Amino acid sequence: MKTQYYTATSLDGFIATEDNSLEWLFPLGELNESSYPAFIAEVGALAMGSTTYEWMLRNEEKVVAEVGSAWPYTQPTWVFTSRELPGITGADIRFVKGDVRPVHEEMKAAADGKNLWVVGGGDLAGQFYDEGLLDELILQVGSVTLGKGKSLFPRTVLSPALRLTAVRQMGPSMVELRYEVKKG
Repeated sequence: MKTQYYTATSLDGFIATEDNSLEWLFPLGELNESSYPAFIAEVGALAMGSTTYEWMLRNEEKVVAEVGSAWPYTQPTWVFTSRELPGITGADIRFVKGDVRPVHEEMKAAADGKNLWVVGGGDLAGQFYDEGLLDELILQVGSVTLGKGKSLFPRTVLSPALRLTAVRQMGPSMVELRYEVKKG
């Protein structure tokens, strides 16, 4: 079981624009031609920030067009938020706030040996990293720059904390980088 931060990023290190848009990502490749299908098959539980969750709510039509339903996950999902947010009918969504450590324990129990996915955003992934809970970063880097926006991983991480384990080209516009987070 691994806790993984799997996300797409621009060349200059942003996962979304300043207004939380992911529109920059869609022209760069097809989801089913990426590592995503194999990745999600090994995921037993998800952690998601409220901004990512709210983007999914605002873009329900795009989500339905891409995956066929308003909620693309069958796994239980913990959404970290300090606000009241609406649920999605038929989705196993648990709204939480505070320290990631006790939630991580709940997620591990629910995942039943499968991996945990920190969906986004970057600060939430950073909180898992800060607590020594993050095992791997899987970054799909797109051939665009955004100039500014939501940071990929707003933490200072100096070598040798991250060890590059794999590089894979995905078509003419994306590359996937996998990093192991070294502990101790």
